[in-house]
Amino acid sequence: MASAATSEPTDPELQATAWDLESLLEGEGPDGVERRLTEAIDRARAFAERYAGKLGQLESPGLIEAMQGLAAIQELVGRAGYYAALRFSTDTADPANGALLQRVQEQETAVQTTLLFFDLEWAAMSEERAEELLADDGLDFCRHHLRNVRRYREHLLSEPEEKIVAEKTLTGASAWTRLFEELTSAIEVQLPGAPAGTDEGGGSNAAGRNDAKVALDVALSRLSLPDREIRRTSAEAVSAALAPGLRTRAFLFNTLLADKATDDRLRRYRHWLAARNLANEASDESVQALISAVRARQEIPRRWYRLKARLLGLERLADYDRMAAVTEDEVTFPFSQAREIVLDCYSSFSPELGGVARRFFDERHIDAPVRPAKRGGAFCAAAVPSVLPYVLLNYTSRRRDVLTLAHELGHGVHFALAARQGIFHQHTPLTLAETASVFGETIVFGRLLEEDSAPASRLALLAENLEDTIATVFRQVAMNRFEDLVHTERREQGELSVERFGELWADSQSEMLGDSVELTDGYRTWWSYIPHFIGSPGYVYAYAYGQLLALSVYQRYEQEGAALVPRYLELLAAGGSRGPEELGRIVGIDLADPGFWDAGLDLVERQLADAEEAAHASGRV
Repeated sequence: MASAATSEPTDPELQATAWDLESLLEGEGPDGVERRLTEAIDRARAFAERYAGKLGQLESPGLIEAMQGLAAIQELVGRAGYYAALRFSTDTADPANGALLQRVQEQETAVQTTLLFFDLEWAAMSEERAEELLADDGLDFCRHHLRNVRRYREHLLSEPEEKIVAEKTLTGASAWTRLFEELTSAIEVQLPGAPAGTDEGGGSNAAGRNDAKVALDVALSRLSLPDREIRRTSAEAVSAALAPGLRTRAFLFNTLLADKATDDRLRRYRHWLAARNLANEASDESVQALISAVRARQEIPRRWYRLKARLLGLERLADYDRMAAVTEDEVTFPFSQAREIVLDCYSSFSPELGGVARRFFDERHIDAPVRPAKRGGAFCAAAVPSVLPYVLLNYTSRRRDVLTLAHELGHGVHFALAARQGIFHQHTPLTLAETASVFGETIVFGRLLEEDSAPASRLALLAENLEDTIATVFRQVAMNRFEDLVHTERREQGELSVERFGELWADSQSEMLGDSVELTDGYRTWWSYIPHFIGSPGYVYAYAYGQLLALSVYQRYEQEGAALVPRYLELLAAGGSRGPEELGRIVGIDLADPGFWDAGLDLVERQLADAEEAAHASGRV
């Protein structure tokens, strides 16, 4: 069992867990970026000269050859692009990293505009002719992708217009998104009462500074500590750190809201979420069914937060209490222990899955420690099919960080197994993207619970599991509600003030929480550090979709045991080669069933019942 958390010394293995990005460029470094981009542009121009205006004349063998050519170009651009983006993620303050990323984005746009003709000509082809071409077995590696391109027919502009839009994106949406990442990565939180010269993230201070400032992720991780005064002061410190750049981030968000409104109008999307739904291969009706089902069951989080207040000896929770540990036995996990727990869980479920997961450590495809100017949060980047994906963490040794490692490695093994599908089909729609991550996290949660016999820590673990589900399902739908409010109001009434953003944020969160949690004034600005609103509008509901889907798959595993494993691996290996409903059927899930979401929410309510039972068994309520 992990040791009690106090002042954990520096973890040498954690500090040494950093990416080796050279496998992306075969050791060539930034020079390899330039070489690949140059080759990609040359190939794109040759491709355009050969195929532009002639796509309708191709037979299936010619289309196969053309798609293989496009795949080779995307491989070159992908290797260069991910190298630059991942370098930037680990140090957003280094001007050289920013310059390299900008260079790549400019060259990627040049390639994109050169090849725009292909999708436009393909989409314009008659349905009968397109299906005739797609019947050839040699197009298995790209058939679903090509069908998806045709789903955008009514939203495409003319080729000259599409080229203008693509080129202007560099100084538009993508530039604002990069600025947001730089601004939020630079946020430092002054923690009251922390000894001068310390870095609570487990690493040394940047440039040897003698202060008590920590990265935003480290400060947010303190909201899970059992001491309420620490939680309160940490939350106030986060709000204070968000304040200086708040108006800049609000202007940035306003600009992107207006930019998306213009794009949606020009492309004839009926509402602000329509483009995201199309990309997710989800109908407007199915997405609305999900959102409505979750909003109708908001008594689940409220019921938990009322019980949690009793466990903490409070009349009512404040926003900074929601993630608090419900017991005093907060534990820490050295990174080596987290690694072994996760790898053993994956290997016990499937030796093949465990072997893939171990490669991430052996091949240095994980970057784990908190560092100054490093991008916050956690993610897994697929890169390209020929290279193992990359995982980024900001590991602070909490139990939640172990589950985050399991979650991101779930994404990693999903991408790795789907690599055999090639560059067009490696990725699933967002609606299925969380399947392996939540599944892996759930397996590790089960192990932690099984090995923990102490009533207090078992209660804490069950509470954390429920709260993570609430955050993924109910909070993400509440954030979708916030997005809906701001996109709609920006389009109907114009630019939003900082105060109005805060009001709409509070309204959307209050709808979920009801009277179970008090929202403090400082919390009204916490929308302003969430990257999904900026770089991926409409993204967040896919977390709820994926969580409920993954819980349903895990329930099938509980029912069938080892018999499900081969079909689960088949699902992961299929990547995005088929539509979501067809992929779900591999593991016996019917995504077309109108009652699917309520059934998934019943599983969440079962988690709530387990936590309530543990709370009563502890004798504390």
